[in-house]
Formats: sequence, structure tokens, C-alpha cells
Amino acid sequence: MADSTKLIQVIDAALAEANRKAGSWLKCRPGCCECCLGAFEISGLDAERLRRGLTELETRDPARATRIRTRAGEAAARLRRKYPGDTANRVLSEAADDDEPCPVLDPATGTCDLYESRPLTCRTFGPAIRSGGAVGVCELCFPGATEEEIAGCAVELDADALEMPFLQQLAGEEIPCPTLVALALG
Repeated sequence: MADSTKLIQVIDAALAEANRKAGSWLKCRPGCCECCLGAFEISGLDAERLRRGLTELETRDPARATRIRTRAGEAAARLRRKYPGDTANRVLSEAADDDEPCPVLDPATGTCDLYESRPLTCRTFGPAIRSGGAVGVCELCFPGATEEEIAGCAVELDADALEMPFLQQLAGEEIPCPTLVALALG
């Protein structure tokens, strides 16, 4: 498997700078889990990192790992019932299940049980990120800030472009298909 340690270090460093710039405008905190609802794409590299993190968690906290596997299995079963025949592609293309909680989300605490192994989408959501000229932020962050203030907090980060060489390493020249957290772990 491609070692994505350097990728994660680059992404996390950029996000630390974005968090620093945003200061009190950034509302992301443990227990704020609005972004953890809904099915969203993850890359093959994200899926591998999650699976590795879950395997490591099984040695440290088997009960918590079992809860994740149970939630992932139940979510995958719901998705398969709703989208028989082609679960992954139909869910991804229809952007469905907006209320489906991420199976890695601990419902009691509202925190990620595999935080250190979380996908790039999760790592980059919230602070002001500029990619391709556009600045994206969480709708809960930057209340009352002007466009200029938000832009002043943005860091330049094209996570997809940074991830591409690692995805190519993972599967030769064939890029692994995106999947969902539930399907990767369930």
C-alpha cells in the first residue's frame, strides 16, 4: 500500500495554518458533527487508512472497534437495501442518504472514533480552503465574517492533486474507485 504519511503531514500542516488564521470564527469542536451526516465519497487511499486505523484500534480498544464494525455493517446493509445491485456507484452518483451518520462517528460523544485515520474530506472540512480559485468553508463557521475576511483566512490546498500520486501508487496506473466509509468498513 502507498505510504501516505507525508501526504497527511502536508494536509495537516496546511489545516493547522487555516485553523490559526480562522481563530474564533472556526466553530469546529469535539461534539460538532453536522459534517458527519450524509454519505460522502472517500478515496481508495482513505479507505485503506480507515481499515488500518480500525485494525490498530482493535488491539487498543476492541469494544470500540466492534461498535464501529457494527455501525458500518448496519449502514452498509441499509445502503444495499436502498440501492440493490450497484450500491457504491448509485449512492455516489445520487448523493443520497443525507441523514445517514458516518459509521465512525460515536453517537454518544459526537466525535470520530478513528480521528487519526480520517479521510481527507474530513481533514479539510471547516476552515477556509482555497482550491482552484474558490474558497470553501463549513456553513457553521465564519458567522458574520465578510467574504474578504474569509478569504484572508484561507490557505491554498488542492488535496485531490496532492493525493493523486499516492492513489496511482496504490493501484499502479489504475486509480481505485471512490467508496463510502460504510462500504469500506462494513
